[in-house]
This record gives sequence, C-alpha cells and structure tokens, in this order.
Amino acid sequence: MKRYSAFAIAREAARHHTGWERAWRSPKPKDRYDVVIVGAGGHGLATAYYLGKNFGITNVAIIEKGWLGGGNTGRNTTIIRSNYLQDDSAAIYEKARSLYEGLSQDLNYNIMFSPRGVIMLAQTEHEVRGYKRTAHANAHQGVTTEYITPERVKELVPIINLHGPRYPVLGGLYQARGGTARHDAVAWGYARACSGMGMDIIQQCEVTGVETGADGNVSGVQTTKGRIGCGKLGIVVAGHSGVLAQMAGFRLPIESVALQALVSEPIKPCMDVVVMANTVHGYMSQSDKGEMVIGGGADGYNNYTQRGSFHHVEETVRSLVETFPMVSRLKMLRQWGGIVDMTGDRSPIISRTPLGNCFINCGWGTGGFKAIPGSGWAMADMMAKGTPGPLAKGFGLDRFREGRFIDESVAAGVAH
Repeated sequence: MKRYSAFAIAREAARHHTGWERAWRSPKPKDRYDVVIVGAGGHGLATAYYLGKNFGITNVAIIEKGWLGGGNTGRNTTIIRSNYLQDDSAAIYEKARSLYEGLSQDLNYNIMFSPRGVIMLAQTEHEVRGYKRTAHANAHQGVTTEYITPERVKELVPIINLHGPRYPVLGGLYQARGGTARHDAVAWGYARACSGMGMDIIQQCEVTGVETGADGNVSGVQTTKGRIGCGKLGIVVAGHSGVLAQMAGFRLPIESVALQALVSEPIKPCMDVVVMANTVHGYMSQSDKGEMVIGGGADGYNNYTQRGSFHHVEETVRSLVETFPMVSRLKMLRQWGGIVDMTGDRSPIISRTPLGNCFINCGWGTGGFKAIPGSGWAMADMMAKGTPGPLAKGFGLDRFREGRFIDESVAAGVAH
C-alpha cells in the first residue's frame, strides 16, 4: 500500500497521475477465514482494522451485501461527541473521540476531522439541571465539558435567537473537542488500511444463512457468492442485526426504524459549531460545502426504508425556525433516512451470543457514527480474546435479563 503524502501528490502530478493504485482490493472470497465480519460499514471495518493492528489477526473477510459504507455510515449527520452521563457510555464514546483526533495520521487517510465543538442547548429548566449534572459526571469521568451561559452560547453561535417565546435558550452543555468528520472518508480510510493488511473486502455479497458445527460453534456462512467458512463470526449490520441473529438461531431485544436528516442549499459560512436542540428534537451544523446539515427524529413505527418523509422534514424545521430564524429562508437540497437499531435502554450491544464464537455489535441507535473507532476497538478486543474487555463489558446481552440498563435516553432526554 503506497503512502499518501505531499511528495506522492507532487510525484504523481509529474507523471500525469498514472501511478495511483486502487484504495482497496476487490478479491473473490476464499473458502475459509479465521474471522468473517458481516457488514462493511464504519463499525465492521473498524473492527477488522483493530483486529489486525492490535492483535495481528489479518486472515479476515469483511462481507457487505451492498457497497462499502452504503448504509448508515453514509447516511448520518457526522456528529462526534462523548458528553454522556452514564460511565459505560462516556468511556466508549470518549475512546472513540480520542481515536478520531489522530485517525487521519493513523490510517494515512484524511477523514476531515473537525473539532469545532458541540453545544447541547438547555431550553427548559429541566434541561438546565440535567446538563449541569452531566457536566459534573463528565468531570469525574475525565471527559472535558462545561455548562455555559446564554451569553456564551450567543458568542459561539451568532445566528441563534436566545429569546424564542416557546423555546428560550437558558444555557448549554459545551464540549469544545467534539465536532464532525467526513463519514465516507472514515469508511474509505479503514477499508484502505484493512486491504493493505491483506484482508478481503467482499462487496455485493449477501449472507443467506449461518452454519453451526457439531461442537455448537459457528462454522461458516452461506452467501450469494457461495459458502465461506470461518473460525469466528462478527455480526455488525446495524438495522439488519435482528435478521442476521435469526439466521444464527437467537433473538435480539432491538427494533429497527428510520432516522431522517436533510441538508439545505449551500450558503456562506455562518456557523462553525454543532448545535443540538433536544427540546425541539433538532440538531444542525454547517458542512465544508456550506450546506446546513439538519437532523431530526426517528419514525414512530418499525420500518426499513432509507427514504425521507415530508412529515419529519416539516416537524424538524418548524421546531428549529424559532431558534434559528435564518433556516426559514433556506431551500432544502436533499433528504434521506438511515435504518437505526434501537434497544430498550438506547445503548448498544457488544456481546458474545448464544452461538459459540459468534459475536455481535449493534443497537447504536442514532449514535453510531460518533462511536465507530471506540466500537471497533472494543469489538476487536472481544473477538480476539473471546471475552468482553473493559469497554464492552457493560454492553452485554445479559444486561437485559439482569435488569442492568444503561439508560442514556432518560439521562439525555433524547436518544442521541
């Protein structure tokens, strides 16, 4: 794998860019791998990468039924933050945020990480108390956040209206080292690094069945490109986790719904932080191209659609207009949906399964993109060692049977 650098760009410019190679290979699947990971999104690719980097396990196949990064990794609003209340959540999201800071250098691929800061607006007295509580919890967890005044919010976000009649801004929880990254680049960077280690990324290859050996352990998967044997299986398929789990012979406490977002037409730079308004259930940032990236709520019914709906666009924008009046004058450029997998406590599952040597990573709901590096790190550690490590330990399937919930939806007031 050639190293990207300024010198490489100059060299290729001199020879009319004829020396660039493909970022990753597209090989035919082998008969057997030590590890098969189903799902070539951010979480699946990160799992494969850290298996190779941290444990030297490179006889790995990453199987994707569509195209690489074509699921939720390419259908989100790219927010990165770690200001969660619960200790388990804060630990894994802070691990992810810290890895994001050096990921471009680690992968030798520019993921366009932008630590522009994230503000979660307090627009009710309940939120004021809640965010002050979270700031104190973050201080104990080693996560740097602060509760800021309305005046400080206005200083950071000049376009905001602090004095809306229904939703006045009373303050906010600010994480200066949160921000955004380019979602496609995260997937591409991990894919290039995995391919460089000798791993096989197999696209347009849908899993149709999971095989079990005589010893009760997973032995392989049936796919549209034939049978692929494996010693260990990782299921990392977000909204389709329940479908794969059923193939493997167990059920999951999750439901799949569409989460919607949209972008406006490009405008001049006007907002260089990410703002989340949980009371009205809307969040907004400005992309490098000038588009206002706006996210809203999930559908109220189970579905697998990746299309948006006018109902949610209207509801989200109507709520944001009072806080950001300038939104009312923008035209929508495009909208989309992503299939998110929701658990009852709105926290993920990183766990062994009832099928031996089969592991699952799912249930990230609306917070999957920000967790990619930390999720991959924890999943790789569990798959390599066979037991959950410190980051994954609290997110096992057994917590639902034991009543050990990690309830971030109650703590945050919204499942983001």
